[in-house]
Amino acid sequence: MAQLTGGQAIVQSLKKHGVDTMFVLPGVQLDNIFDALYDEQDSIKLYHTRHEQATSYMADGYARTTGKPGVCLVVPGPGLLNATAGLSTAYATNSPVLCIAGQIQSDLIGVGRGVLHEIPHQLEMMASVTKWAARAEKPEDAPALVREAFQRMLSGRPRPVHLEMSPDIMGKLAEMTLLDPAEIETSTGDPDKLEAAAKALGGAKKPVIFVGGGVMDATEELLALAEMLEAPVVMSSNGRGAVSSRHYLGQNMLVGRDLWKDADVILGVGTRMSQPLGQWGTDTDWTLIQMDVDPEEIGRTYEPTIGIVANAKAGLAALVERTGKYNSKRDSREDELNALKARIDDVLHELQPQAAFAGAVRAALPDDG
Repeated sequence: MAQLTGGQAIVQSLKKHGVDTMFVLPGVQLDNIFDALYDEQDSIKLYHTRHEQATSYMADGYARTTGKPGVCLVVPGPGLLNATAGLSTAYATNSPVLCIAGQIQSDLIGVGRGVLHEIPHQLEMMASVTKWAARAEKPEDAPALVREAFQRMLSGRPRPVHLEMSPDIMGKLAEMTLLDPAEIETSTGDPDKLEAAAKALGGAKKPVIFVGGGVMDATEELLALAEMLEAPVVMSSNGRGAVSSRHYLGQNMLVGRDLWKDADVILGVGTRMSQPLGQWGTDTDWTLIQMDVDPEEIGRTYEPTIGIVANAKAGLAALVERTGKYNSKRDSREDELNALKARIDDVLHELQPQAAFAGAVRAALPDDG
């Protein structure tokens, strides 16, 4: 057991979960947690912003580029409302972001005295831009709530979560036990459906894989399956980078439209495929396989032939393992796909000066930057 303030309990629990970077904007309701962060300045690096909106957008960007949860810290009321812009984007793009916010003094919540940064129903408001929101009513609530926040954020479909605490609770001492992170469960998918999908993909003449943001933790498995099948990987804007654009199998949505009409088996992973299914037409003779960690996404746009509820990494690994025994021999599509990519690139480079700007930025940045 340790005697900690509420603010210290949050900070120590964040350390337990591997947090070493936060995006923050201080305010009077956060003084006690910033005292705790000062004591851990060698362990947790803080990036101070000029506006709360930047904290949530930076946390989203951090999550997408590093693959680790992004954490932001803001004052309540208008500060938190400012942060909802970035949280809305993180919600839409499946980014694991933890937003920690202050509150007004605990005994004044809901009283309506108009104290600084008071807004009614703050916790309820956050339900629209997060998958889970909670308030620590006591200092000793913090370890379990931080643990649950990470579990909720990372289980199933990653999305933002919210945790808040009043300033008086942040400064109050209590005896408590810090908790280790919870185990995050992953779903591999129904074995029979995986077998059916592997058989369909293995026997396909012109398979195509469409991916979105839900595949970004499974890039190695994705490329292994694509190379096995000689299947181009068409990436949505959220899925760009899942396969390098320098690889002949890595294609954008403009190329995807040309590939769509000839595909006999289509695998969608971590994507709703709204544009192709909604605008490019459908075919009763094809096989459409949809894999998504969120069961509500299966069939949301179009009912698939085979729907697989699975984490992308585990599900694609299972397909790689199963598809080999069914896989047909195919000629390399490298020349065909490179020619198609070059033709579309020529069209895109007609859009000036934007294409030149993008090229200059790409040339200046390192590959991993």
